[in-house]
Amino acid sequence: MRCLLLFLLLGLSLPGAAADRLQVEGYLLPNGMQLLLKPSTEKGHVAIRLVVGVGFDDFPCATQELPHLLEHLMFSGLDAEGEAGLERRMQELGGEWNAFTSDTDTTFVVEAPAPNQRKALDLLLAIITRTRFDEATLETARKIVEREDGGQYSHLQRWLDHQGLARGASEGLAVEMGLKCADRASPSGLTLDQVNNLRRQWYAPNNMTLIVVGDLDKLLPAYLERAFGDLEPVEPSDHPPATLKAKPAARYRTLYSGWVGDAATLHWYFNEPDLPDNVPPPTWDVLQSYFDWLLYNELRLKRGLSYGPWSANEGFGESTLMSLNADLDRADVSAARQAMAQVLEGLRQHGLDRPTFERLKRATIAHQAWAVQGNSALADYYWQSLADYEDGHFADPTAALRGVTFEHASDALRRMLADPGYVRVEQPLVSYGQLQTALYTGPWLALGALLLVGAAWLYRRRR
Repeated sequence: MRCLLLFLLLGLSLPGAAADRLQVEGYLLPNGMQLLLKPSTEKGHVAIRLVVGVGFDDFPCATQELPHLLEHLMFSGLDAEGEAGLERRMQELGGEWNAFTSDTDTTFVVEAPAPNQRKALDLLLAIITRTRFDEATLETARKIVEREDGGQYSHLQRWLDHQGLARGASEGLAVEMGLKCADRASPSGLTLDQVNNLRRQWYAPNNMTLIVVGDLDKLLPAYLERAFGDLEPVEPSDHPPATLKAKPAARYRTLYSGWVGDAATLHWYFNEPDLPDNVPPPTWDVLQSYFDWLLYNELRLKRGLSYGPWSANEGFGESTLMSLNADLDRADVSAARQAMAQVLEGLRQHGLDRPTFERLKRATIAHQAWAVQGNSALADYYWQSLADYEDGHFADPTAALRGVTFEHASDALRRMLADPGYVRVEQPLVSYGQLQTALYTGPWLALGALLLVGAAWLYRRRR
């Protein structure tokens, strides 16, 4: 370990170490904690990410909010001053912090001045190890999580969810297809015992990765070994297999978002199929760039239907949905759907245009030169790419993109478009025109109905 520390100390002092963003010094502490340290030329600042390998997908639908609830509890405070005292400590260091829970991990994000990086790490270590919970802090955290999720989950909200009326298009389709839980998880029934068991089982050094990027202290490796090396490892827990089952979904659905308005959004979704092992994963990234260009060219430049059409990749468990999307005027939904259908049919009949594909592939590769800028963006990149880290390097996205061929993309496109896809239209319940018509004609209709009732009453009296 002494030789390793000496090597790291020397490496941190070399300007060239910051030049290649994919080369990162990484090693395991004796307790199994992974450290990734990256010096940069951006002085005076460090970006810290503590990634804990537990997220929503590690729990059944009913208790999926457990890791999110624990994330908030970690900021309850270290002493009688509570959360306010904790926040004052970070303010005195000139830093900021936050935390995020995703499907696969819980990550604590810290931005701090370089001179205070070890003090900021001390405070981060303290909340992970010394925070204690009670019923009062648990109830406070429950309310925060409920507010973040849109309020307490009522029977009406559950009914609206089941009717597909209260979710976004992507989330709603994922529920229909069995890729996401039908009912939203609620923190209301979660207990202190469950939270403490989660902490003991998953918040262990051999389930953590600490990433530090920026103007690194030359004594940082020795400090990390001393401070974080004392954490006790636990027996690793297996991540549970997925319990959701695939289901058929409606091919077309209109979703109502809001009450009145003339805007609408058209989504056309496809399930990305599995590809042969020899096809590079970035094939979908190049195809997404191709879709972006087709939508821009067809829906904006040629037809003027959408100002900013776009495509997107969204992961749900082990499945990924590719979507073609357009922001529209409500009156243009049918025309945009027809235009999008023509684009897709053209791809089915004629495939990709090779010169266009090669141009967009070159552009996608060129974007890598400036896609990640600054300590914070670089730390986030490492966080999102941990699965691609091996032997001191992250996988080179540029090399992977260069490996994508026209034939790879054509085969992936053919497989994806073999299915007709799923269309979702998001729009308010009524347009302004419909509301104006109702307001104008409503009183006259009411008066007419009243006159009819009155005439019928007089007729019956005269008889």
